[in-house]
Amino acid sequence: MADETTLQAAAYTAQGTARDKIALPEALFDGTVNMPVMHQAVKAYLANQRQGNAATKIRKYVIGGNQKPWKQKGTGRARQGSTRAPNWVGGGTVFGPIPRSYAQYVPRQVRALARKSAFNARAREEALFIIDRFDYDAPKTSRLKALVDRLDLSDRKVLILTDGVKPNVFLSGRNLPLVHVLPYSDVSTYHLLWSDVVLVEAGALGQTLAPVAETAAEPRTKKVKPAKDAALVKAEAKRARKPAAKKAVPKPAAKKPAAKKAAPKAAKKPAAKKAAAKKPSATKKKGK
Repeated sequence: MADETTLQAAAYTAQGTARDKIALPEALFDGTVNMPVMHQAVKAYLANQRQGNAATKIRKYVIGGNQKPWKQKGTGRARQGSTRAPNWVGGGTVFGPIPRSYAQYVPRQVRALARKSAFNARAREEALFIIDRFDYDAPKTSRLKALVDRLDLSDRKVLILTDGVKPNVFLSGRNLPLVHVLPYSDVSTYHLLWSDVVLVEAGALGQTLAPVAETAAEPRTKKVKPAKDAALVKAEAKRARKPAAKKAVPKPAAKKPAAKKAAPKAAKKPAAKKAAAKKPSATKKKGK
């Protein structure tokens, strides 16, 4: 179904400055959203990504087994012609996968209708933004990330469509996990439905936007804590010094036990003198 009113999209500069809304071209954005066609296009896109390399060997490709394991009759066993039969361990596989192509063909007009429906779905959800121009002289991831952050899209999947191939923009968004950069002509229905928000360069839609004055990025500003008074800073510094002074007091007290241990050594000297004084008295007794 189509809406009579023309769809509009919000416009921004490459740095995230808001502009006036832009009326989208009616040739592409007519409000048509065809769900079955989009399902068919996405299913075919995912099927075409499959390689189809799964393969197994049937009995004729398995090495060995050219000789009968035993004779046909007289053994009492069941007759066997090869050890590579499917019923033997190490034998061939029956009805196993073989290399095949999973490619699905979707007519060009059906693909175009699915792509158009995906664009209209994003425009209806107000998830399609117009960027005036991506003129990156060199790859700069921080520059593209600043744009995404300023639009409050840091936690959403963002698809950026450029007017033609722009390697500098692609390299700028390559390290951002939720940002995907593609030329407008290469976008598919799958990419549009994968994303939560689509940023389209104005030149890709055939529109030219006059430059506008850039404004400072508000989300980048950080809240600055109020400065503390000089008196409070001095008081906190004094409090921090007091515990250090208290801890320094016990250090001289640790030397006192060493002085006590030295006292018993001095007490032993008088005992030695007493023993020396007793020896002459013993000799006097012998003389008597």
